Amino acid sequence: MPAATAKAPPVDLSHHYSRTTKNRELSAIKGFYKYFQIPGIGNLAGGLPNHNYFPFDTLEGAAALPHRFAPTPNKPVSPPIDLLTENAPSDNQSTSRVVVPKTSDLQDILRTIDLKSALQYGTAQGYPPLYAYLRQFTIERMHPNIPYKDGPEIVLTCGATDGISKSLEALSNPWDINHDWIRDREGMLVEEYAYMNAVQAARPRGLNIIPVKIDDEGMKADGKGGLEDVLEHWDTGRGKRPHIMYTVTIGQNPTSGVLSLTRRKAIYALCAKYDIIIIEDDPYWYLQYPSANPNRFTSATYDPSPSTSPKKSSGYPFLDSLVPSYLSVDTEGRVIRLDTFSKTVAPGCRLGWITTQPALCERLLRITECSTQQPSGFVQSIIAQLIIGPQAHEGRGGGKEDKGWKTDGWVRWLEGLRGNYERRMQSMCRILDEGSQLVEAKGASYGHRSDAEWSLVNTTTMYSFQWPMGGMFVWVRIHFETHPLFDDPHVSHEKLSHALWVNLTTPKFLVLVSPGSIFSATEDIRVESSWRYFRICFAAVDDDEVERTSRGFVEGVRDFWGKTSRDDIEELARGERVEAPSWM
Repeated sequence: MPAATAKAPPVDLSHHYSRTTKNRELSAIKGFYKYFQIPGIGNLAGGLPNHNYFPFDTLEGAAALPHRFAPTPNKPVSPPIDLLTENAPSDNQSTSRVVVPKTSDLQDILRTIDLKSALQYGTAQGYPPLYAYLRQFTIERMHPNIPYKDGPEIVLTCGATDGISKSLEALSNPWDINHDWIRDREGMLVEEYAYMNAVQAARPRGLNIIPVKIDDEGMKADGKGGLEDVLEHWDTGRGKRPHIMYTVTIGQNPTSGVLSLTRRKAIYALCAKYDIIIIEDDPYWYLQYPSANPNRFTSATYDPSPSTSPKKSSGYPFLDSLVPSYLSVDTEGRVIRLDTFSKTVAPGCRLGWITTQPALCERLLRITECSTQQPSGFVQSIIAQLIIGPQAHEGRGGGKEDKGWKTDGWVRWLEGLRGNYERRMQSMCRILDEGSQLVEAKGASYGHRSDAEWSLVNTTTMYSFQWPMGGMFVWVRIHFETHPLFDDPHVSHEKLSHALWVNLTTPKFLVLVSPGSIFSATEDIRVESSWRYFRICFAAVDDDEVERTSRGFVEGVRDFWGKTSRDDIEELARGERVEAPSWM
């Protein structure tokens, strides 16, 4: 093994803090909380309600065992085996109880999971046992090779959207066109098609939204419209050069791209050169699908073998097989990573966490103290009891043998989730692949032919897509240029796209998809190209509906290609519209 290189501390990013963030101080009340934990102290300082008057004596539920869903292989398999092609919903439907007791016998706050502590006011960093567990899991299992000295810190959030909001508050000043100089306007870089909650959180602050070109991996580092091109040719007449980047790198929403380690290094180098902070929103990290493109996935994954310095393993082959976070190349501490339980447990948890360098995490903690404070104690305690397991009340936990999942069970649960979503993806994409072309036979109209008319005349591509390498979506490009009415001067491209969207929702097909317009980073992108795209989610419907809805999409598109009358399009286009975001 080569000798380990000494790690440098993270760089000082305080020059990017907003004016409000620079002025934030430790909450006077929250500063007292460390004294509340002194054993035997008579706490007459805090305005805490008495826990004996909490109306809940226990919090409990039936939870799945961690091996409920069958995993899929960590390495590419070609051709896919039965494990991938069968859309079996589960292996084992057995459950066990998760019980959070009123009080615990333990004195250690990092091990105590009870309603007495969980439902009380607490530190903004998070419920101590869950915070301690997630911090350890993040540093030792998810990202064991963070390259700056002493590693990161975490703070719990009310989900990733809360993390986005707090990050923007920490790093940007509000700007108003009617009151402020253009030279003071700050900006945020995003993929040209992006998760719109992030864009819509930034836009009211007056941030300049700067789109960067993408390909089937995700954000491009070079080439026309790529990150280097945008930054190198920045026009200061538009405001300050952006110092924030928001990106979804695994299962990019909406396009489903997975950004390779090579691309990450190239983008990170540009961010270091131009002093940009990366907000990495990664709700789909565990949902990476080697079966989608074996050749590309192999080249994209993280190589744990020694290079310039020894690389630590997470201790779990599944986690080691995943394309790593930007944190793995974050030599300067300029990455803010957002994680969430929304896709691994449930969106209604409203629970997640931020991982970043300690100085920046401290500023985010100050924001949290005066806004959301820590997430719901009900949620944190039940998640902690499920994943960590009971410490003082053996036999009352939530996993196999009623001892909680522990880390082994948690990782196994994540493997099983990936397995089921990968099978769903395979099922939908096979159907979409088979139906993407319209075959016109001699003497037959669109989509209709008899055995006697089998002479092939023409094959028309109605749509195309890349099989998703991660996430929950298929990003479909509709080839409207092959539709009979594409060149009709009285039928706009946007109208044609909307008419297809409405056609899919009619009783004959009953399929609802997302139009590309709602993911367009700017108005120009919405007008120029968004009408070509639809986002399809293979995760949302029940298992037995994946095939029906996939075939419904195929049949709905095929039916639409048979509509050669302008009146048909006009009638459909009068259907209810999905409003694009307001850009003004």
